[in-house]
Amino acid sequence: MPEPEPDPAAPHPAARPGRKLGPVADTVGSTHNSLLAPMRAAYLTSGLTLNDLSTRVRLSKSKLSELLRGTGLYPRWENILSLAVELGVPQWPLYRLWRQAAIEAHKSREWIERSSQSSTTALTTSHTPPLEHRAFRETNEGHYSRYAQVFLNDEQRDSAVSDTFDILWLRWNDALASPDVRRYAWTVMRTTVMSRTPHLDGRPEFAAAAFDSVALQQLTEASARMSQIAESLELFTAMSRLPDRQLDVMVLRRLCGFTPEDASALLGVPLATVRSDERHAIHFLESVICPPPPTGRNGA
Repeated sequence: MPEPEPDPAAPHPAARPGRKLGPVADTVGSTHNSLLAPMRAAYLTSGLTLNDLSTRVRLSKSKLSELLRGTGLYPRWENILSLAVELGVPQWPLYRLWRQAAIEAHKSREWIERSSQSSTTALTTSHTPPLEHRAFRETNEGHYSRYAQVFLNDEQRDSAVSDTFDILWLRWNDALASPDVRRYAWTVMRTTVMSRTPHLDGRPEFAAAAFDSVALQQLTEASARMSQIAESLELFTAMSRLPDRQLDVMVLRRLCGFTPEDASALLGVPLATVRSDERHAIHFLESVICPPPPTGRNGA
């Protein structure tokens, strides 16, 4: 998820001497970017310079710049932790994202344990997220899992949903300050899921969902199952061409079984918007899967 835009009404920190912090490297993965975003935001609002931080966390300015931009080697946890402590960033969700990003960076389990074993004892007192965050997770975690299941296997689904709530923990103040917490959270969740979903020509591929669809599970004859698989593949291929919001509505309504009211609450959008998106999506899918017969002289 991209870094949140600064609030134009907020007071601007004093200009820092020296070179400005550069952008996150294009090669940074989605989970790595998710742990960098809150640290960069905390740094940019702290009023500190890289030179100030260098003195406090005992890392060189060039090393700090690499860490905050995601360049160079993937960082050890102790370096992330020292910066998080100085900037006041919650450590436990950051640690879990660091582990996941390390896996995505092809670090071995042994490297991960070796790089963090001396610095994890301090985390034992920082496991509790804000009360509102916990309540929000209890309400929505199961719904998010049902959506993610359409695109990911079980392990990927659980990881994506867990990472979603860790990211929200790190950005909870931003979520509360947004126009709608539900909409903010859905954007985080969807971005996390889609970053792990295979794409073809920019469109999400979820053919695997065809083999787990309710309609398919209810069929026992092999010929009927093969026919249903073909129909599902055609439908899901067409659905992948829908605009993001229409796709989400169709997944929630037709594949997850949510009512329009439940989908509205989950997405954080008006009920009328859900109904409109569903109507337009159905019209598009019907035009693709069951196009009208040709008319006129050549089609007579």
